Amino acid sequence: MKRGGALWGLALLLLVAFFASLAFGEVPLPLPDVVQALRGKGDPIALTVVREFRLPRTLVGTVVGAALAASGVVMQAFFRNALASPGLLGVSSGAALGAVSVLAFGMGHTLWTVPLAAIGGAFLSTAVVVVLARRGAGTERLLLSGVALNALLDAGTAFLLSLSAGRLELSGQILFWLMGGLESRTAEHVIIGIPAIVLGCVLLLPLGRALNLISLGEQTAQSLGVDVRRVRRRLIVLSTLLTALATSVAGVIGFVGLVVPHLLRLFLGPDHRRLLPASMMGGAALTLACDVATRILPGGLHLGVVTALVGGPFFLWMLRTLA
Repeated sequence: MKRGGALWGLALLLLVAFFASLAFGEVPLPLPDVVQALRGKGDPIALTVVREFRLPRTLVGTVVGAALAASGVVMQAFFRNALASPGLLGVSSGAALGAVSVLAFGMGHTLWTVPLAAIGGAFLSTAVVVVLARRGAGTERLLLSGVALNALLDAGTAFLLSLSAGRLELSGQILFWLMGGLESRTAEHVIIGIPAIVLGCVLLLPLGRALNLISLGEQTAQSLGVDVRRVRRRLIVLSTLLTALATSVAGVIGFVGLVVPHLLRLFLGPDHRRLLPASMMGGAALTLACDVATRILPGGLHLGVVTALVGGPFFLWMLRTLA
């Protein structure tokens, strides 16, 4: 009953964050005006602000947070490590290098180019890790391959960024993308991200029981009737897809996939049938809350910076606790 109440609490928290995202900004709006605007009524200015600018931003932020947190749940169960995150297999670094490449070489003129390059880079990096780890013994070799590839991909991104140092506008675009953000999200970004992310989350939810067994160990899961190789492939593909799609529409956003699953596991326990939907709601709420903070805090902070400010101390606390 207590854990069921926690799920309802998360749903309420997400609802509050959703409406806060619609209400706060350069033009603050009272809640009744927001509700009226969602219904297509009320003040024309409020209607334009909510429907044209804030609603696409809020919808994208919701699915991005859900995708990153769900991917974090998969990674932590897959590697049986509370410090695992969506970028562990080089997914985020591969997406970053793909997007930065098309920007650096002047091919990012259309809306779809950068997201498609990010998705392609993410899947290519995951494929490379899987090939490198094919002869290894399970998840340990996969983990080490991901760490090595991450370093290589980050070096490639830094190199491309250095090449564009003399072009201020291009450098600004690349840095904005690398720091993550939901500014200027439009209906096109909603079309790019939401259907595929929702589908990925729906396909991931039935794997909660298999995640429970895999988190006990591959041999144990195999003895209990789980086709470990097939389930591992599905988990890697879905986790990569969710992280790639989230990165493709919002840039690189860290710590959501690390903090949310671990924190909710402390309250809800290790049952992934409950942890997956809870983390999706928690990740969406945290992302929206951090995005609201970027609008009301001074300094023009980017979303990725705010999530790092929230997640960094939490990560250090986790290291101290798990040491």
